[in-house]
Amino acid sequence: MSFGGNAVTAAFCCAKLGIVPDLIATVANDWLGRMFQDMSAKYGISIHPRKVNSSSLSFIMPKDGKRAIVRCRDDEHIHPFPLLNLGGCRALHIDGHQPDAAIHYAKLCREAGILTSLDGGGLRTTPTSSWNSSTSPSSPNGYASRWTSSRMRCWIISKAAAAGSVASPWASAACSGMTRPVAVRALPALPIPRDRVLDTNGAGDVFHGAYVYSYLSYPGKSWHEHFDFARAASTYKIQRLGNEAGLPTLADIDAVKREFSVSV
Repeated sequence: MSFGGNAVTAAFCCAKLGIVPDLIATVANDWLGRMFQDMSAKYGISIHPRKVNSSSLSFIMPKDGKRAIVRCRDDEHIHPFPLLNLGGCRALHIDGHQPDAAIHYAKLCREAGILTSLDGGGLRTTPTSSWNSSTSPSSPNGYASRWTSSRMRCWIISKAAAAGSVASPWASAACSGMTRPVAVRALPALPIPRDRVLDTNGAGDVFHGAYVYSYLSYPGKSWHEHFDFARAASTYKIQRLGNEAGLPTLADIDAVKREFSVSV
């Protein structure tokens, strides 16, 4: 039993690496909701709850490097999303589970010049409005596979490039980075033996949390370097069963880089 969800796992990853975020998340007054808040407290994460009647619950069944997911989610929000003070905020990472909140904060951060990162894999509605407000969209393989036309993919890339930067783990074994002006640089997956891949669930979310951490910790580095850091983090994750067990430390990421002789 562990925490889960796109932006939620990214937040826990960032906290484990050393920068503890605030998190807007749905919370129910049930045993799962209380367990989730206990998990958050363990990592020092401040939860700004949005009340629902029942906690979301997923069953993940990993097999042969892939996974099946049975998800039960309560999207009937009882109250509006919390209104937070963004003073001192340096980055925003959003997914699509609360589109009204995502759009609201993406617009505010865009106006304030704050980096906004979007995990497109959790989108439940059209991405146009939120991506128009984001500055660093990111789309995992599952989402891109549902939008397979070259026209739609070009739209995604053009919106992301115009905004600033995009990371996209579109291929099952690779991710690519793009920065303004439009230029594609590929980061192939690290050559990890297949028999060491135990659980790919949450790998993309760890990737997002790691590059946000890298951006906040080393703002002078290039996005290629941030994505290289995140690639090592997600490589660590897929070798561990469960989201919490797969959260890397800085030492873990360094060990992955040393093993695979990663150089930017």
